[in-house]
Amino acid sequence: MSLRRLAILSVHTSPLAQPGTGDGGGMNVYVRSLASGLARAGVECDVLTRRDRPSQDAVVDVEPGFRVVHLDAGPAEPVAKHDLVDLVDPMAAAVLEHVASEDVHYDALHANYWISGAVGHRLKHQLDRPLVATFHTLARVKADAGVDDDPVQRAREEQEIIRCADLMLASTDDERHQLRSLYGANCDRIEVVPPGVDHEVFRVGDAAERAADRAALNLNGQPALLFAGRIQPLKGADLAVCALAALEDSDAVLFIVGGPSGASGKAEVAHLHELAHDLGVTDRVRFVPPQTHEQLARFYRAVDVCIVPSHAESFGLVALEAAACGTPVVAAAVGGLCSLVDDGVTGFLVDGRDPADFAVPVERLIDDPDMANAMGVAAELRSRRYGWSMTAAKLRRLYADLLAREPVSCR
Repeated sequence: MSLRRLAILSVHTSPLAQPGTGDGGGMNVYVRSLASGLARAGVECDVLTRRDRPSQDAVVDVEPGFRVVHLDAGPAEPVAKHDLVDLVDPMAAAVLEHVASEDVHYDALHANYWISGAVGHRLKHQLDRPLVATFHTLARVKADAGVDDDPVQRAREEQEIIRCADLMLASTDDERHQLRSLYGANCDRIEVVPPGVDHEVFRVGDAAERAADRAALNLNGQPALLFAGRIQPLKGADLAVCALAALEDSDAVLFIVGGPSGASGKAEVAHLHELAHDLGVTDRVRFVPPQTHEQLARFYRAVDVCIVPSHAESFGLVALEAAACGTPVVAAAVGGLCSLVDDGVTGFLVDGRDPADFAVPVERLIDDPDMANAMGVAAELRSRRYGWSMTAAKLRRLYADLLAREPVSCR
């Protein structure tokens, strides 16, 4: 049995939102790219999200077979992520109203993040449809990393979703192990399906293009580092600033591309400015607002090294995007980053959180352009293993298998 129409739940952020702004990040890229890939493979996709502005159209046709549906659940304004748990039932009711009013039939539900999973858990029983869950991050993993600003009930809700989901998608083997070891998930219902990268946007470019990208960023020969992502404690931008200060090369600059995210986002931005001042690198840290994919690719190509110092990462799209642009990555040896970065071949993995330990491989890449170039070539080649069309093709087969078997009962 083939899947014809899929409801993708993305409650706390819309795939139309700019990644790096508010709660928009890698998950926005994942949902939009996945829906696009599935639609091109013949699966109609509705991304069901919450209206957070009065001016939003009820339905946005993104491309043939892929549309975003804005539903009324709570106020038509941004709501802090930790308060969205109060809108789980209203969102489920809004989906049911949408299904009834449009007389639309979804063959399956695919929930992204735990809040969407909570909505999907309710809809699974009310609509009698199989539930697929992608968590993106897990409460118990964040707690183990010492960064946990989510509501207390999150881990309990995740446990219920895991118990009832017909299929769980993990980005890496490491995430599959976390689902099993931290939540007791049934391994028979977990499939490892890595995300992809858009190779038409994130690409190496020739020497002239890279030179133009550097000129556009006013780089006049000095080494350049990049941190890209949402500004929140989990992402570890403070470690990137400290690593910059630990470099022997006093000309190196660091671009921090992204905006504040979550309850502690604004405080984290203020902390980064204070830290740069205290370390004497204020004039070498350049804060840049969130960028479109096309503009972000220019940053990847222009810099010498991309730093990904996250406390935890289920996958790490930034590392993959940098690799596709031929830029070596220095990343924390956590989660999915360990599967994306081939230590010593495509970049470097760093254990622990000592800034000096990050500065050493960064310095090596700056001082040895031949090694950096070889790693960039190897990184781009490795990135070819990941593509959204491949992700969509695998998911289409998994959805079909799901429809052919008995649904999981959690009652």
